[in-house]
Amino acid sequence: MQFDTPATTNPIDQLKIVGRPVRRIDGELKVTGRATYAYEGREPNLHYAYGYPVGSAIAKGRITAMDVTAAQDAPGVLAVVTTLSAGEGEKGEYNTARLFGGDRIQHYHQAIAVVVAETFEQARAAAALVKVDYAREEGSYSLHDVRQAAVKPEDAGGSEPDTAVGDFEGAFRAAAVTLDEDYTTPDQSHAMMEPHASIAAWSGDELTVWTSSQMIDWWRSDLAKTLGIDKEKIHLMSPFIGGGFGGKLFLRVDAVLAALGAKATGRAVKVTLPRPFVANNTTHRPATIQRIRIGADSDGAITAIGHESWSGDLPGGGPETAVMQTRLLYAGTNRMTAMRLATLDLPEGNAMRAPGEAPGLMALEIAMDELAEKLGMDPIQLRILNDTQVDPENPERPFTQRDLVGCLTLGAQQFGWDQRRPPASRREGNWLIGMGVAAAFRNNMLISSSARVRLDHAGMLTVETDMTDIGTGSYTIIAQTAAEMLGLPVDKVSVKLGDSRFPVSAGSGGQFGANCSTSGVYAACVKLREAVAAKLGFNSDDAVFEGGVVCSGNRSIALAEAAGPEGLAGEDKIEWGDLSDSHQQSTFGAHFVEVAVDLATGETRIRRMLAVCAAGRILNPLTARSQVIGAMTMGAGGALSEELVVDTARGYFVNHDLAGYEVPVHADIPHQDVLFLDETDPYSSPMKAKGIGELGLCGVSAAIANAIYNATGVRVRHYPITLDKLIGGLPGLA
Repeated sequence: MQFDTPATTNPIDQLKIVGRPVRRIDGELKVTGRATYAYEGREPNLHYAYGYPVGSAIAKGRITAMDVTAAQDAPGVLAVVTTLSAGEGEKGEYNTARLFGGDRIQHYHQAIAVVVAETFEQARAAAALVKVDYAREEGSYSLHDVRQAAVKPEDAGGSEPDTAVGDFEGAFRAAAVTLDEDYTTPDQSHAMMEPHASIAAWSGDELTVWTSSQMIDWWRSDLAKTLGIDKEKIHLMSPFIGGGFGGKLFLRVDAVLAALGAKATGRAVKVTLPRPFVANNTTHRPATIQRIRIGADSDGAITAIGHESWSGDLPGGGPETAVMQTRLLYAGTNRMTAMRLATLDLPEGNAMRAPGEAPGLMALEIAMDELAEKLGMDPIQLRILNDTQVDPENPERPFTQRDLVGCLTLGAQQFGWDQRRPPASRREGNWLIGMGVAAAFRNNMLISSSARVRLDHAGMLTVETDMTDIGTGSYTIIAQTAAEMLGLPVDKVSVKLGDSRFPVSAGSGGQFGANCSTSGVYAACVKLREAVAAKLGFNSDDAVFEGGVVCSGNRSIALAEAAGPEGLAGEDKIEWGDLSDSHQQSTFGAHFVEVAVDLATGETRIRRMLAVCAAGRILNPLTARSQVIGAMTMGAGGALSEELVVDTARGYFVNHDLAGYEVPVHADIPHQDVLFLDETDPYSSPMKAKGIGELGLCGVSAAIANAIYNATGVRVRHYPITLDKLIGGLPGLA
């Protein structure tokens, strides 16, 4: 199905099932422990062995010698596969850093061996016996130190690294009110609950892999390249995933090591990455340095806006695209954005929930508050004044839907924004109280997606697609879509996901998964409806599917009867036309936060949070709310505690476990409210939906930072906002 004209009325618009708060159909499996995650391995015919990875002890250089004799002789050891014996390997299309193969070391904890043994404990003990000699080389580990050597990147995630409209420098110099500040965000870890884990088993030259992957087809393709085998020889499955946040978008070394270990032993091999490997071996959100300059007239209208960002990555990597939202969020005739990329010999920087916009808004939305203060304006009014209904860099290109003003206005009413006071003026005992706001923005990405639907003689509908569910509710919204299209209750729909033998879906990432995967299911269901109508001699345009029956004119036939003994099937793909060329598709929101800061210690406590989102049709308000409050929690961590601390002498992340890398816990998170504007976007898809999972994060950290400033009068521009950055500027206790 080619989607190249805006959607008109279709069966989804009935909203009998889609748009309803249906409970997760996979929820019972998860809470009863019957959902099978990658490492659990419940295949009764497999005799499992266990692989334990060995990581490089240096950050840059090469291996000069490796002695595995003691490891091979250790109790229970079946094989030791080393990076030297594996050879150079072939780098997958989506991988910046070599996963495994060769003597070169690009980053700390690069995998250099896997020890396979009868038990996990035996493999771990033997891995400690591997002896390695290195030729260490000097590396670069501080973004601050190499900022001046950063260059314009060749690729900025498919976008131009630099943009310019009008005369930014001249307009900025001439502006009545100006802001020019630097902001920094640190390296961050995905810190998902389930680490990267895989099981691999060979049958002749065919490989089966159970893994934890957000993108089945990407992984399968890259694994085939890495192993040098035909993609069709790999069967990859990932039915349940314990969180990803972008850290499982791309093939990681656990799958490679499991495959190589299984090849070497003839056994099914389990490999999970220890928590330090999750931080140092896989990917992370790169640190940024951002300079924001905004000029406005005395009434607050922006006349010049410029955003420059510096980030670093391994050779061949790409930048953190932190300027992207500034190209689209606010009006202003004279504009400039620029990204610069430095070479760092740290573990690979790559996508983490809302890459680009999340760290970019952490800076931009503080800057907007600072400008509002200089103007003597309410920060919400400044944002509303500079709203735009067209792409500011291309005014001929309107937004399909944009209700940022509605989000800000409704949020202000619901949150009690009119009770906000000047900085450091509201106190309850030893607590200073403040409110903050930030706009939320995330683009609506479109990825082609396929599905297959089968109707059997009992009237049961089965959906098959390699779409993944990373805790987001994919199973449920796909079931709702199919049920709506065929006029069935949800309990008559069986959804099968995460299997490379199913049609290739959009996968989970970039908040495109929900809209795109359900659109693929919609397309497949249209094919099935046509097949049913054709078999019955109905006009498919007139046929009505409702209550398990298909009707046309004065005839009605049960779907089970229509399917017959052989059943019927439909398969199709949603493919996107050029609507996004003429119209900008984005999602919008507003975040409101109230904090309390202890006068004596600088300790910050979040007291309440509100998100208001405008993101097209909400397919399931229950699962959508879950996504947003999870994202808000993540934003709290980004504001107050999350930072991968770099040892700039040795080139690794020091706090590489969940004891040292501090994510929010229950006590950190108060009541959270989420409101969705009633919106549909016919330009986005037949579902008229958009994504929500990343929008819920974008702007949260800045809203917290702005609330802290309102509480204390202390402006912190460098995340995370830890108490040591506040305590020196707090007002006295008296």
